[in-house]
Amino acid sequence: MKKLTIYFSFLSAAALFFAGCKKVDPLPYYNDGSQVVATASKTTVAPTPADSTKDVLTLTWTSPNYASDPGTYKYIVEVDSTGRNFAKSVKKEVIGKQEVSFTGKELNDILLNYGFQLGAPTVLDFRVTSSYGNNNERYVSDPVKVTVSAYNDPSVLAASATTVTGALATASQTATTLSWSKSFNGYSGAVTYSLQYDSAGKNFASPHEMALGASVLTKALTQSEVNTTALDEGVAGGSTGKIEYRIKATTAQGAVAFSNAVTMTINSYQPIVRLYMPGSYQTSTGNGTDWTPADAPEFIRDTRSAALNKLYYMYIYLPAGAQFKITPARNWDVAYGDAGNGSLSASGGNITVANAGNYRVSVDLANMKYDIREGRMGFVGGAVGADWTPGNVFPNYAMGLAATNLFVGLADFTSGEWKMIDNNDWNNSDISATNARSFGSNGGSGSSLNVNDNNMPAPPAPGRYRVIWDGRNPDNVKYEMYPAAEMRVVGDGIQGVADWTPGVSPQMTYQGSGVWKITLALKADKDIKFLSGNDWGAFDYEDASGGSKAVGTPRKIKWEGGDNIKTPAAAGTYTITLDEPHQTVTIQ
Repeated sequence: MKKLTIYFSFLSAAALFFAGCKKVDPLPYYNDGSQVVATASKTTVAPTPADSTKDVLTLTWTSPNYASDPGTYKYIVEVDSTGRNFAKSVKKEVIGKQEVSFTGKELNDILLNYGFQLGAPTVLDFRVTSSYGNNNERYVSDPVKVTVSAYNDPSVLAASATTVTGALATASQTATTLSWSKSFNGYSGAVTYSLQYDSAGKNFASPHEMALGASVLTKALTQSEVNTTALDEGVAGGSTGKIEYRIKATTAQGAVAFSNAVTMTINSYQPIVRLYMPGSYQTSTGNGTDWTPADAPEFIRDTRSAALNKLYYMYIYLPAGAQFKITPARNWDVAYGDAGNGSLSASGGNITVANAGNYRVSVDLANMKYDIREGRMGFVGGAVGADWTPGNVFPNYAMGLAATNLFVGLADFTSGEWKMIDNNDWNNSDISATNARSFGSNGGSGSSLNVNDNNMPAPPAPGRYRVIWDGRNPDNVKYEMYPAAEMRVVGDGIQGVADWTPGVSPQMTYQGSGVWKITLALKADKDIKFLSGNDWGAFDYEDASGGSKAVGTPRKIKWEGGDNIKTPAAAGTYTITLDEPHQTVTIQ
């Protein structure tokens, strides 16, 4: 009985084994499918900006007849310019549908990103790749060719004001604001804008162009900028002319579109023309870097109406053999050099001075002439000993050149009027590079100076005064005037004198011609400065030598703030000489 049980158990297990190995249901069968055939709704398309959001081309194709739900079929639609075998194709993915449409904007975007020119018919290839949803059984259709033209999609330009009257005094004020709509709507790359302008009626035959940048849609133009556009197009300063403006839009691939033109009536003015003097002397004299227009000293403009934008001048120290040129901008685009006999030319050589010294360099830009002579300034008039005779000024009433376009001098003044002059004769009314200049003002200390014009008023009271002729700002040449009856040495470096107490500090002795002296017992490694009065607030001098402790060697000084002047490294009795015209102090 036990054996029969084992036998039947074996038969049952075998039956179950063979039943488990039987293929009950067959695997599903998937048809391989077939290549689709694509068809375009048009063979030529020329969309316009009005078509940007409209469907202008539809691509359809036959079914690949895969053995699955057609709603799961996957299609990749590719577009490329003909002949490139879709190496740079633009793709669209479609699921379950056998068509796709393109708007005018989409086609335009494709053409512009490929760099095709506006309005130029271009053949594009379209093809469809079909597959199951899992990308199996891929079939690629034959290309369908469609000729498409990129449309012009320019900006629309408007101006807040179309009549502008400019003036030198208001040159920095906004004259008009230009605004424009975006060009190439739908284009995905960067669009760079520039402003073109030309004389009205010339249809932009030879326009000037002002770069504006990428994605900029507005530009505020100052009176100066509008005036420049007028001058560029031949509208003389002080006259009226009409200028046309338009926006030029450029894609990253080089397609260009132009906006409508806006016409502006401009009442122009004569602008400021500036001159600079780059050369070999700059580094050694503290006037920037050699041969660098960007930081070269600027010429002062003669402000007389007949000399405006014609005559320029500069007072400057130049070392022996210094060379330079004259530029109308802080670059080398144009540079005027020596053309012989005092003439200037854009092709001229370097202008040279043989000997070291203080020079007045003058330029007559209208006649392209230059003049170089001794650079000096002095006091003339009824208030000083020279009286109104320029020939008496130098050297007894001369000022000293403290820096480029900066003079300082001391003189005894009475109650009369006076001026400053840079020559030993009056100007004879000529407007030339060689003419003399006198300077006056109808205001007190701190007032602007005029060339060959007003006398200066008498000082508050007779006495010795320090006068500063300051042309460091070429837009405002002015003068300062301070009492100069005394000069004190103050600080914590004087033996037997209370530290930093002006009222008890020792007074220097005036030697004449702007020079002061005193002999003092000084402490070692301490500080002093010079004060022109018995209390703080008076005119004073500080160190400009970088902290020098040199003995017997002149050190540079300045009056507009700085470190204290250092006493020598060793204590002892020293003679101090303060030379205001040369802006030095010597301790020995």
